[in-house]
Amino acid sequence: MLTQGRPRVHFSHCLGFGRCRYNGQTITDPFVERLRPHVDAVTACPEVAIGLGIPREPVRVVEENEKLFVIQPDTGRDVTDTMEAFTESYLDDLGEIDGFVLKYRSPSCGPNQVRIYNSRKPKAGHRNGAGFFGGEVVRRFPGLPIEDEGRLRSFDLRQHFLTRLFTLARLREAIGRGSVHALVEFHTKHKYLLMTYSQEGLRTLGRIVANAEHNPLGQVFSEYREILMRTLARAPRRTAAINTLMHAFGHLSEGLKPVEKAYFLDELERFRNQRVCLSTPVGLLRSWVARFEEPYLTDQYFFEPFPDELVELLDSGKGRALK
Repeated sequence: MLTQGRPRVHFSHCLGFGRCRYNGQTITDPFVERLRPHVDAVTACPEVAIGLGIPREPVRVVEENEKLFVIQPDTGRDVTDTMEAFTESYLDDLGEIDGFVLKYRSPSCGPNQVRIYNSRKPKAGHRNGAGFFGGEVVRRFPGLPIEDEGRLRSFDLRQHFLTRLFTLARLREAIGRGSVHALVEFHTKHKYLLMTYSQEGLRTLGRIVANAEHNPLGQVFSEYREILMRTLARAPRRTAAINTLMHAFGHLSEGLKPVEKAYFLDELERFRNQRVCLSTPVGLLRSWVARFEEPYLTDQYFFEPFPDELVELLDSGKGRALK
């Protein structure tokens, strides 16, 4: 079994970590509960941190003259300065982090889909945007996986989020070992995963690892991380996954019977036509990798980009992650 790494993840505190919602409640989210044992969790509730108390009157974000304010409509209290001070201090001191799971539509934590009101009047109009704290997270960490628990109910978004999260955690751990060998090993084991996301990204990352310019090691690590985040930014397409599957199949085909080859190609065509999910051809390849003890493919994170325990049983019938 591949070593998956242990991501360091910031969660909104109300997502099962404490009763800190404005109404004194917490939110138990099934995905967050499954993820927690596999990560090092860091949590905060900005509204409690600035002294608003539990329970409390709700806050809202108001935009005036292109500036955002955080106010309590029922009390008229303006907590913008204290919220801004907390946000800057907290994020400055956060340290290395691999991703964020934030509260859906929270005026403080929400990364998107938050109501931004156009005045302090009770019946003011609004647009959608990011919460005060969540918006700063998005601004400061543009390459990291940042989602709210609402969007993570989507199979597509969840698979992409987990792949990015655990891959970046593994890179952080590889860089922490401080050697070229560790980076080469990381790149080698992620070749097929990177191929699925972007062949151009794979080639660029390969050149960075080769380091023909003999750049300092710290510069190599920094450039590799930046390009990796860009490469993983968009979910892969179905055609790219098929290309990767065929590459892996080429390593194994000599040992397969004609009927096995034909069956795999039939399943691949069904995947192309969206009749089966990616796990079907991947499962076939994984069984053959184990059967032939193919060392190169055994170590490829394409087959297991994050812990299998995070795949729900109901996910097995869904193939919408690739288009």
